Amino acid sequence: MATTTVMPRTDVVFRVGQVVEVRSAEEILATLDENGEFDSLPFMPEMQQYCGRRLTVGKVANKLCDTMTRSGMRRMDNAVHLTDVRCDGGGHGGCEAACLIYWKNVWLRPVEDNAGAIPTTTADVPTTVMLRLTDVSRRPDGPDGTERYRCQATELLRAAPDSLPFRSVGQYAEDLRFGNVGPVSVARAFVVGLFDRYQNHSRKVLPKALWIRGGLPWGFLKGVEGKTPTGRLDLRPGESVRIKSKPEIEKTLNPDLLNRGMGFDAEMSRFCGRTARVARRVDHIIDEHTGRMIYMKNPCIVLEGIVCEGAFNANCPRSIPAYWREIWLERVGDPTG
Repeated sequence: MATTTVMPRTDVVFRVGQVVEVRSAEEILATLDENGEFDSLPFMPEMQQYCGRRLTVGKVANKLCDTMTRSGMRRMDNAVHLTDVRCDGGGHGGCEAACLIYWKNVWLRPVEDNAGAIPTTTADVPTTVMLRLTDVSRRPDGPDGTERYRCQATELLRAAPDSLPFRSVGQYAEDLRFGNVGPVSVARAFVVGLFDRYQNHSRKVLPKALWIRGGLPWGFLKGVEGKTPTGRLDLRPGESVRIKSKPEIEKTLNPDLLNRGMGFDAEMSRFCGRTARVARRVDHIIDEHTGRMIYMKNPCIVLEGIVCEGAFNANCPRSIPAYWREIWLERVGDPTG
């Protein structure tokens, strides 16, 4: 896929709040291999609409949480997230996950005058290029003929192959240096991580009577035995809801903290009691493991402005939207108020 265009510099470092310009399609294509990737990270069809635009760095993507194998944190090099730039699923069957897109530093250029992000005109991308990007965003169909996709989410373990242990304190210095978070957030993430490791160790070596809060990790969530209940509100975008209390939600979870396959975690419990508006309903997303489209029997709810902030998970910058079962919410007020 590479062209004869001169390769952009690879030693550029960005910080949060810095204004950058997405390089032209031709420049970016020159960095991609035959799979449409740079350092195993795909450049997706949904990204071409931003070519030529000036945008702001929202977070430096120096690490990420592994949501596929639960191996912990993993190292990502030379990449950023741009403010509010999420995948619209247009090149991947309309996937509604709305993942925050990764941008390799070589795909961006710094705006020297830092004049601010402006909605510059996007250059037209040749049809042949778009067809090629769309082609490499697919995997071979499954044995049953089901269409399968390749996207940044499905390839993250290849793009970030190295584990990032909790003891690697340099990651916290980077969080501060790049501007991802402040000192309080760094301290909180480190203390929570240390506590969780103590809890895990205590469950292995100490008698149950000496466990703190039952040996549970931070957040101290505990489900109940038996079949999990369901609830239906038929919520629509714009409606106001209140997130139920943690004890109320715990009653709807099994011992694995799942409600009919959907998880609730400590990061989500931070928002219990908060009121928010419904942003959208989600009923189909790409499975990160297989690349297949998953269609939910019961759509989940995404709320405006509520994403995983990584507060209890080493300040992971992925900002994954939190998915809510309707049984965890209650309708309040006038949606137009």
